[in-house]
Amino acid sequence: NNLGVMYEKGNGVEKDFGKAVQLFKKACDGGDILGCGNLGTMYAKGDGVEKDFGKAVQLFKKACDGGEMNGCYNLGFMYVNGDGVEKDFIKAAELYKKACDGGEVRGCYSLGFMYVNGDGVEKNEQKAAELYKKACDGGNMRGCGNLGAMYADGNGVEKDLGKAEKLFKKACDGGNMRGCHNLGFMYAD
Repeated sequence: NNLGVMYEKGNGVEKDFGKAVQLFKKACDGGDILGCGNLGTMYAKGDGVEKDFGKAVQLFKKACDGGEMNGCYNLGFMYVNGDGVEKDFIKAAELYKKACDGGEVRGCYSLGFMYVNGDGVEKNEQKAAELYKKACDGGNMRGCGNLGAMYADGNGVEKDLGKAEKLFKKACDGGNMRGCHNLGFMYAD
């Protein structure tokens, strides 16, 4: 699997998606669930193989069932978009929760977003804020920016412009351009 990642990214070797696919397949067939998840990503993107959402779903499910939380997150994403499966927000929320509980902070962010909109879960801005905080604390800058917006508006949390500013700054410094925009907007007001 690690050698496959090197070929996928071009780290220390010439980038070669076909070689990466071969190595991820060998790893997955040998029981390495990271290889299954990485191979799923190759099928979802069509890198080195013909794009095939059905195969990507199967591989993400195998990775998720094996305890690889990135696979759970990716499978949830497939259910949100209806790629290779029927669109199902309830199933996506379950998968994002599993990913989040397992330490995949993108799952926390995505589940928080679902709570804001009431997609697959009952709308609950307080729960969304908790999930955005978990995502932010784990290094997900979109989570920081969204939590900042909740503090700026007083949605799900008590309005606190100081906290909003700190969160927007953290998001901006972490490369989240929406955080920069929101921080600029606060300074302009």
